[in-house]
Amino acid sequence: MNRNQSRNAGSNRKGKSQSSAGGRNNGRARGGAQAAAVVDAPVQKNDEVVVDIIGLTHDGEGVGRADGFTLFIQGALPGERVRAKVMKVKKTFGYARLQELLDASADRIVPVCGIYDKCGGCQLQHMNYDAQLSWKRQHVIDALERIGKLTIGGDDKEGVVVHPTVGMTEPWRYRNKAQVPIGAGVSASGSQELIAGFYAKGSHRIIDTDECHIQHDRNDEVVRIVKTIGRELGVSVYDEESGQGLLRHVMTRTGFVSGEIMIVLVTNGRKLPQAEQWVERIRTALPEVKSIVQNVNTRDTNVIFGDETKVLWGSEVIYDELDGIRFAISARSFYQVNPAQTVELYRKAVDYAQLTGTESVIDAYCGIGTISLFLARKAGRVYGVEIVPEAIEDAKRNAKLNDITNASFEAGPAEVVIPRWREEGIIPDVIVVDPPRKGCDPALLDTILAMQPERVVYVSCNPSTLARDLQTLEEGGYKTVEVTPVDMFPWTSHVESVVWMEKRK
Repeated sequence: MNRNQSRNAGSNRKGKSQSSAGGRNNGRARGGAQAAAVVDAPVQKNDEVVVDIIGLTHDGEGVGRADGFTLFIQGALPGERVRAKVMKVKKTFGYARLQELLDASADRIVPVCGIYDKCGGCQLQHMNYDAQLSWKRQHVIDALERIGKLTIGGDDKEGVVVHPTVGMTEPWRYRNKAQVPIGAGVSASGSQELIAGFYAKGSHRIIDTDECHIQHDRNDEVVRIVKTIGRELGVSVYDEESGQGLLRHVMTRTGFVSGEIMIVLVTNGRKLPQAEQWVERIRTALPEVKSIVQNVNTRDTNVIFGDETKVLWGSEVIYDELDGIRFAISARSFYQVNPAQTVELYRKAVDYAQLTGTESVIDAYCGIGTISLFLARKAGRVYGVEIVPEAIEDAKRNAKLNDITNASFEAGPAEVVIPRWREEGIIPDVIVVDPPRKGCDPALLDTILAMQPERVVYVSCNPSTLARDLQTLEEGGYKTVEVTPVDMFPWTSHVESVVWMEKRK
């Protein structure tokens, strides 16, 4: 959210005071510690309040104030006045449900998706796309200022340059991968049967769906076909409570350039009854399919994949391209889900690395070598490190696939491997990091500061951990020069950023 708006905005006291007085009296009547806790808050559960929305949280919830008390309201937008019902009250904030839209924002639009109000996949389909891009830039700026303690430049003020968010010309049907849970329940047609879709907001209750507007249309087709086959073959479905049932998830990838399709059936057991019929029926319905795979996951876990993967038919990989570089993608490979925006993101990372053809570059968290191979086209030498051995094997295969000989890869923790490389005489001019949402391991940040590269390029999917890590690097002698947000996930609250840092002279 815009934190300056949040600090400066007032509350709608009139709307609040009329609606909550009775609630406070009820709180006193209950007595005890629980009632005392409720009395301390100016609103109570089940109160109806009129609230002016002053910002958005990082999850895309509207932020309002009632008598100075913060309420988070899903579906509300900045600038709106809403009537909301308080659902939960904590010490300093609460949650409310949007009941009535009194004054709508000019940025409000009608969601395309028919189950948007139920599904937890998207958070911002009620907000027009240009407004989303502006909010995501502001979200990055807020984190850099509040957590990173950085000064943002602009209007003749010295500081970090934060560019406008790089958006998409057509921000629909962009995902090349779908991971869909399978269960038993009421289907979209209203009957009790095998269902597949996405989890409802804040739960593991599956919302059956035959169409997702941010998925490649072939992914939607695969999910529909798997549901039909599963129903007709009478396959049992996994139940989280009992741990019983066979089919847990279907995962599918579609190559945007190649058109090749991979289908992965995740099962709670090694034996897949009628496996031959599964293969025959999938191949008949989808001639483009190149790989049909079974992954075995028998653990009581929210993690989708287990450790055992076997090919039921076809190849163990499919192929796709990013900016002219071919990639072999296996069932468990990490491969960015939005290929068009991945190209924008990685081109900007290469641009920030300022390569002339002679530099040594270390790519920490290299995955299957996507950024590494982009960098290798302009660097002298690239060294990739990744803790997942399977990903390193994929990276080596991808380098060979593209006849790239100036990139090498090693499996292990970056904070262990990189210092050893230093002892072996590998001194990087540039270090590139692309960590998971939790950010860089502190030991890796210490390693970067010890290695003292001329430039650091940081690719991030979490503005908060990005800002935290940038502050550490700033304190260690680096200067944040530029930040470019990239909208990898339109209609959601997520935003990626790529950052250019230089060693202070």
